[in-house]
Amino acid sequence: MHNQLLHRIESPDDLRKLSRDDLPKLARELRTFIIESVSQTGGHLSSNLGTVELAIALHYVFQTPNDRLIWDVGHQSYAHKILTGRRDQMHTLRKLGGISGFPRRSESSYDTFGTAHSSTSISAAMGMARAFQTKGTKQVAVAIIGDGAMSAGMAFEALNNAGIYPDLPLIVVLNDNDMAISPAVGALNRYLARLMSGRFYANTKKGIDSVLSLAPPLREFAKRLEEHAKGMVVPGTIFEEFGFNYIGPIDGHDLDSLVPTLQNVMRLALDGEGPQFLHIVTKKGHGYKLAEADPILYHGPGKFDPLLGIQSSSAPLKKTFTQVFGDWLCDQASADERLIAITPAMREGSGLVEFEKRFPKRYYDVGIAEQHAVTFAAGLACEGLKPVVAIYSTFLQRGYDQLIHDVALQDLPVVFAIDRAGIVGADGATHAGAFDIPYLRCIPNMFIMTPADEQECRQLLSTAFMIDHPSAVRYPRGAGVGKTTASKLEILPIGRGKIERVTQQAAGNRIVILCFGTLLYPALELANRLDVTVVNMRFVKPLDEDLLLELGQGHDGFVSLEDGVIAGGAGSACIEFLVKSNIYKPFLQLGLPDQFIDHGDPAKLMEQCGLDANGIEMSIRKKYPQFN
Repeated sequence: MHNQLLHRIESPDDLRKLSRDDLPKLARELRTFIIESVSQTGGHLSSNLGTVELAIALHYVFQTPNDRLIWDVGHQSYAHKILTGRRDQMHTLRKLGGISGFPRRSESSYDTFGTAHSSTSISAAMGMARAFQTKGTKQVAVAIIGDGAMSAGMAFEALNNAGIYPDLPLIVVLNDNDMAISPAVGALNRYLARLMSGRFYANTKKGIDSVLSLAPPLREFAKRLEEHAKGMVVPGTIFEEFGFNYIGPIDGHDLDSLVPTLQNVMRLALDGEGPQFLHIVTKKGHGYKLAEADPILYHGPGKFDPLLGIQSSSAPLKKTFTQVFGDWLCDQASADERLIAITPAMREGSGLVEFEKRFPKRYYDVGIAEQHAVTFAAGLACEGLKPVVAIYSTFLQRGYDQLIHDVALQDLPVVFAIDRAGIVGADGATHAGAFDIPYLRCIPNMFIMTPADEQECRQLLSTAFMIDHPSAVRYPRGAGVGKTTASKLEILPIGRGKIERVTQQAAGNRIVILCFGTLLYPALELANRLDVTVVNMRFVKPLDEDLLLELGQGHDGFVSLEDGVIAGGAGSACIEFLVKSNIYKPFLQLGLPDQFIDHGDPAKLMEQCGLDANGIEMSIRKKYPQFN
């Protein structure tokens, strides 16, 4: 019977009733289920196929949810979700009203910490482990972190802090899926991993330490000898120096190795032997040949046929804003050799693949290290280069201190190409670019631009590059209205908006919509029905103050429209200026509400927020009775 074991698993309690011999079969069924499920919903595939055996082994060995599992980022948590009672909900994955693509505390007691930004798991797990000790409970916290997430400073800050507590019930599992499984990860290494994680090794080491403590020089010599001996077999010296007991690397797809090693590691953590570090090696896309061959393509696919794989579409597609940025970046780099491109581990997502091919010496992927990316750009700018930091809105939040202190305070000409501004859809609140306008516009020296379409995005990127101050161009995920982008590098007047439509209403009924970004087009759609003036503001900072004064004198009410949070946003900037200029007119601010926007179809989410043409019209009619 298809999936006969998997369909018996409603919780980890059911999993723990299986025999060890059943686990490989369960892994095969679970992997098949994930492929079939993601092919119907879209989602993260390669990374989740790589953690099937790990998820099984963790829930088999640990008493979850009493023992806490913290999945870093969450790209690798689908098997965990399926094994913890959400198998029948996987068809709703990342859909409006469905389950999240990431761990989420409100969704399940097994999701012990919400994750979606990387490198937070060790800090959270350490907090939980210290809480267990404070409360006197016998529990273990396990952080599962990928090799990419280990490049972030926050992970090392947590390791550095955790290592000072010699009895901390903390386990860090490094899921290393970037290297091939080398010959060292075989029978010999499995034996060494078991030996080093077992009681005999731990007790022997303690006994020798006790004896040699009477002769400090001999003890120091033995310690160094042990470190060098282990270093010849395992790359764990750095983690040992942090105060962790390092074990591995072992094959993360070998349940006969994973289960007993995790059992030994769990005993060490519970027996007060201090923080443990288990290094496992897995393969992205494991068990699905197409994903193994191209794990990047299958990292976050949409719907596809599992038998045929992802097929390229023959229909011509509109350019995405990300593609517009990628094309502009190459063209601008050809025109100006000072341009340097920087990305914090988002080469594909931010549109830098072609740039890396054409300008490899001017391309820097700094890893998952947003703080470093921003200050690195500042250093380049100090020496007369023109860095462009390609970064998602949600990830720029992580480099905010550096943005203020290292770039803006020194008034350095760094361009921030801010992708995924506004609502992002299936990735939900953790990835939404809802806050960048408020958190950028309060910073002195900062220029902020909001293109309405693809062509204007290219123009404003060119404009930002020529500004000798910090600048940001924010644009959404996906395609715009299909505007053709010209090949030339055209610069727009700084701080100048554009009137797109003028009302024919008589004095007393004249309303103007101030549009920031792509919401210009739904505003134009409803403008003829209401007969209102529509303005493409283009710049949040500096505002077109002359235009606002002119509009204030000729109109009787304002509407601001933006795809970011209303609080402190572009509309607020307009109100502040109008009040300062003693212009007091009715003002309606439309944008994202004061709440986190859940995952779902972007168009549906915009409709729910009242930011489609009909929703905007309804809000205007409610505010201004003359339209009823």
